[in-house]
Amino acid sequence: MATEASVSATARTGMPSSSRKDYYWIRSFVAGGVAGCCAKSTIAPLDRVKILLQAQNPHYSHLGVFETLCAVPKKEGYLGLYKGNGAMMVRIFPYGAIQFMSFDNYKKFLNKKLGISGHVHRLMAGSMAGMTAVICTYPLDVIRARLAFQVKGEHGYTGIANAFQTIYKHEGGVKGFYRGLTPTLIGMAPYAGFSFFTFGTLKSLGLAHAPELLGKPSSDNPDVLVLKAHVNLLCGGIAGAIAQTISYPLDVARRRMQLGTILPDSEKCLTLTKTLKYVYTKYGVKGGLYRGLSLNYIRCVPSQAVAFTTYELMKQVLHLN
Repeated sequence: MATEASVSATARTGMPSSSRKDYYWIRSFVAGGVAGCCAKSTIAPLDRVKILLQAQNPHYSHLGVFETLCAVPKKEGYLGLYKGNGAMMVRIFPYGAIQFMSFDNYKKFLNKKLGISGHVHRLMAGSMAGMTAVICTYPLDVIRARLAFQVKGEHGYTGIANAFQTIYKHEGGVKGFYRGLTPTLIGMAPYAGFSFFTFGTLKSLGLAHAPELLGKPSSDNPDVLVLKAHVNLLCGGIAGAIAQTISYPLDVARRRMQLGTILPDSEKCLTLTKTLKYVYTKYGVKGGLYRGLSLNYIRCVPSQAVAFTTYELMKQVLHLN
């Protein structure tokens, strides 16, 4: 005979509690993947422009953010703004899925096993989740960066498969797919950590101090309060802006290291320290380490806003609350 609790859970979610438990990780994986894809699709043109500016592409290095956004369609057509986005979607689904799913699991582990709670465990779990997702999907990020850096008429790669084959053959095998991993991991720790930390903190403060104004009952569990959609968007945007500001110079170094031999000065960008020193010496802080930051502010706000909002929505759709 089913217990009162299981009957209540079934009536509320439409599926038995045992089934919900068995497939929780799959649903969590899907929710994170959908959130990542929605977020990146929203800002794909801005991502392409950021890569072109960060790596000082000779066709666009003399232009600013908005000038480049206008110049790319004129030179390469409007689809040029989405160059490399196919590789991005292949990468971002598992990336978003692993990041959000591992964040929930790391948070539970730190709380239950190590007794770490409050803001600290949210910051640590976010950092660990970001690094886990990066390690699992990094080769796809390298491919996406290489494809996005190409300009019409000067293609070194014909597609994702050709890029994989070429890098493996000419850049030291598997090692070639992990150029720039160190600055990526170093940069991801504060980025993901502060992103999840800021969003989680704003969410908990909002629901604690203004639940009627900012919150509403979850559609899959009326006992759980969730933020309203527009509040989720706001909190996600703030989280992205803060996280990007802290980690941006490491993102610049990562991109230059990823692009490897297709840059004429690649021999000066072999390690994180050398890359940061070279970019600072040659281009300075504003024109080098923080080149394209204005674009990052424009792109990170909607990206993180959509990511967190979509994930919170998918948690309700897939009965994760």
